[in-house]
Amino acid sequence: MKIYTRTGDKGQTSLLNGKRVPKDSLRIETYGTIDELNSHIGMLRDLLDGQNAELLTGVQVHLFDLGSTLSAGDAATVERFKVPAVQDTDVDALESAMDAFDKDLPPMRNFILPGGHPAISQAHICRTVCRRAERLAIRLAADEPVPEIIVRYLNRLSDLLFMLARWTGWRLQVAEIPWKPRG
Repeated sequence: MKIYTRTGDKGQTSLLNGKRVPKDSLRIETYGTIDELNSHIGMLRDLLDGQNAELLTGVQVHLFDLGSTLSAGDAATVERFKVPAVQDTDVDALESAMDAFDKDLPPMRNFILPGGHPAISQAHICRTVCRRAERLAIRLAADEPVPEIIVRYLNRLSDLLFMLARWTGWRLQVAEIPWKPRG
């Protein structure tokens, strides 16, 4: 099987249900951003040198599940192709991971500036790309059916990535830099 098909050379691509759509459609933009997030999480996993690798690998699998659901085009295609779905228990697992991180962390008294170590910065990059994916999924859901779990998972994942950034700083003994508004 060749990686190139030439079928997208005129700016269209196919959803799993066979429907042709423009490559700049909101649906493609949404699952493309989820794919971008998945790549950033892979980099974060690499930068963490094994810390939380199982958690992040699981997140990457779930992101493929979300992208597959969105690329199917409709619920009937999801069912026909048995596209794996993210479950409520997957959202619960993100919340449990956040609770575990939070037990180690001091209370946050200010907004903090991203940075201090490449892994911390990468976690914040992941968080902001996740928020963009969430916004796109919300926009898509305003016009087309989108399973509610997609928005919920992305919302919780961005929170987890923030907590992971803070926890990584704590583990590496990197001081948080508080945001001090000018004026």
